[in-house]
Formats: sequence, C-alpha cells, structure tokens
Amino acid sequence: MTTSPSSTLFDVETDPVKFLIVDDDQVSVMAIKRALKKLRILNPILVARDGREALDILRGASGEDGLPPPFLVTLDLNMPRMNGFEFLEELRQDKSLNRAVVFVLSTSDAPTDIAHAYDSNVAGYIVKDDLGDSFLRALDMIDSFSKVVELPR
Repeated sequence: MTTSPSSTLFDVETDPVKFLIVDDDQVSVMAIKRALKKLRILNPILVARDGREALDILRGASGEDGLPPPFLVTLDLNMPRMNGFEFLEELRQDKSLNRAVVFVLSTSDAPTDIAHAYDSNVAGYIVKDDLGDSFLRALDMIDSFSKVVELPR
C-alpha cells in the first residue's frame, strides 16, 4: 500500500491506514518495522515509547494536529510512564479516540492480561513469544485487517 490515496475494488478513494506502534522496546519496534517491510507494507508508521507519548501523537501536542484517521495501533502493555492498560483506559474515555482500533502485541500470556485487554475493546491480542514466522503472520493479518475492514474516521 502506498502513502497516497488509493482506489479499492469499487473505485472509492481511501486514505492509507497509518500504523502507530506503542512500545518502549527498540528491539520490538525494529522487529515490527522489519516485518512490515518484509511484507511490503508501505503504510506510514509512527512510534511512541509509552502511552503518554501515544496520546500526544493521537491528540496532537505542542500545537500540532493529531494523527488523522484512519489509523491502527499496536500496543505493548509493559511500558514506563503510562503502561498499555492505562493508555487503553484513557483512550476509551476520550470521545474523539474511543473507537480507535488497537491490537495488543505483548510478551505477557497471562489470562488476566488477555481478559483485561479484551474488556478494553481491543481488536486482538498477540503474544510476542516468537519474532519469527508467527510474528510475520500476525502482522500480515493486521495489515489484511486494515485493508478489508472499514476503520473509523
């Protein structure tokens, strides 16, 4: 997908989905970017190191405009300043952002974390236990999701 508006099967122009990676682990961020590149996903990618920085990007900070839709968030749970659950709580309370599509990408496979994430209306929960083929398939699924599903604007 390119960064300019594109035509779909029905000749409707759509804006490219922007990916916001929210993760403080540079190795994970690089793995996600590398996987997206390997899958030839050329969508715009932004990175936030924690939930607070992600909210600043989404809302706009220092007089800048917020991230215009459509966008899709990949979210780690364990981060400094504002963790993933705190981010989700604030995101879901914000009327302008509460419909954001979020996929959790976490090393935690704890049933309580998974349940809590789904209680916060995430679109999916993916365990980062293997940054190999299963990780590639998960990111390919997220890309396919962004191309097939109509995202909130």
